[in-house]
Amino acid sequence: MNRRDFITKTCTACIAAGFLGGIISSCNTSRYIAGLLVKDGLVVDPANFRNGKKGGDHFHPYLVVRNSALKFPICLYRFSRTQYVALWMQCTHQGAELQVFGDSLQCPAHGSEFDNRGSVSSGPANRQLLNFPVIVQDDAQLFIDLRKKA
Repeated sequence: MNRRDFITKTCTACIAAGFLGGIISSCNTSRYIAGLLVKDGLVVDPANFRNGKKGGDHFHPYLVVRNSALKFPICLYRFSRTQYVALWMQCTHQGAELQVFGDSLQCPAHGSEFDNRGSVSSGPANRQLLNFPVIVQDDAQLFIDLRKKA
């Protein structure tokens, strides 16, 4: 094999690996749960993050929390046992409901993309997502405070 063929095949393999990695990561299905609506927010059991299929200490990176009283769901990201981010799943561009793809949220209407902290990754949206404080209560429940912005 000459140098040109080697470089061509290596570049092709790298591009294919990157493409397949994106497809495989997008196959991770979203986990939807119902959040219990209380006076000032939503209560979620942190055990919902546990991934029973893998056993041990494996966790889903996020949950989509729904409640019929809310117009949009909330994407709840888990970074550690005590660190969570709750993002309102409404695009700041024109108000469409966002879709979750791993560590990003995407707008099906115009393609805006947000990271797992709510910051704009690509427009046309130019404002970050509304996010709410998450309070860990004795490792027994998570409280998403809907009264305040984080």
